[in-house]
Amino acid sequence: MKGFSNRWSDFPHYILGITRDIWEGRDIAGLDHWYAPDIPVRTPMGVATGNAGVIASTMATLHEFPDRELLGEDVIWSETDGHYLSSHRILSTGTHTGDGYFGAATGRRFAVRVIADCAARGDIIDDEWLVRDNGGLIRQLGGDPRDFARALIMRAGGPDKARRPFTPDADCPGPYTGRGNDNPWGTRYAETLTRIMAGDLAHVLDSHDRAAQADHAGGRHLVGARAIADSWMALRASFPSARFTIHHVIGMEGGMMPPRAAIRWSLDGIHDGWGAFGPPTGARVHVMGMAHAEFGPFGPDGPRETGGLRRECALWDEIAIWKQILLHTGDTE
Repeated sequence: MKGFSNRWSDFPHYILGITRDIWEGRDIAGLDHWYAPDIPVRTPMGVATGNAGVIASTMATLHEFPDRELLGEDVIWSETDGHYLSSHRILSTGTHTGDGYFGAATGRRFAVRVIADCAARGDIIDDEWLVRDNGGLIRQLGGDPRDFARALIMRAGGPDKARRPFTPDADCPGPYTGRGNDNPWGTRYAETLTRIMAGDLAHVLDSHDRAAQADHAGGRHLVGARAIADSWMALRASFPSARFTIHHVIGMEGGMMPPRAAIRWSLDGIHDGWGAFGPPTGARVHVMGMAHAEFGPFGPDGPRETGGLRRECALWDEIAIWKQILLHTGDTE
């Protein structure tokens, strides 16, 4: 990899290695090298610019969860004109022993998934998108996502002072302009998500293996194609008129791994339906989403050449969604 340290054998090694060094190795100072000074970092809670904020949030998180580990499950990546993009799926674990963003220490353990899309060039990450399953984390700490969103608003001084979650008009363009690659497995997963968001839930029963398993937002582990279809429906039912957009698609094969795909997507529109987020409120909501999929030789009717989707990880931030709804309704007391 041109411009990268000889320490790294390939791009996944680079992503996994610096993640371990920063978090488990406590090499927070390494962020001054690995992250660009003006990097834009987008999460469902907002967009921040600059490496100083990344360093500050890393230290705050390690104070709150001193034994936190970021266990890399997969790195699905592509390369465009020397700019690499990794979609890094992480199992994040830790114990809540310090007071902080997630409230007074509870002593509880958590294990939730995170997907981070990081663009890198010349040994430096210069663009990032990240979705953590904060709803699942709050549940494992004994809380409720809606109540926590309400508490965040009041902690900031009320609706007039609270920071708004991420929306496209608040985005800060970064140096990475790629859209992924044209591998057929990425194309296939993009078609599946597009059909799901168009209301074709029956497609899940055909595209997924009967024994498919999925980890969706809220710390939910789903077994079987029907349970997965129901989970997607609960999200879409809350925002039936929202515009679904796919922003980035990667497909990969080889490396002793099953064919797999990574997609960054969004829903943008009005909370105008009954679904996972209660009665419709008319709130304007943006849902930042990321998803990984793995494919295998089995489909709903047994082995087949085209294979079926066997594992999925789909994340969105329930707290960011609830915060947008509560800021609209004013139900923050």
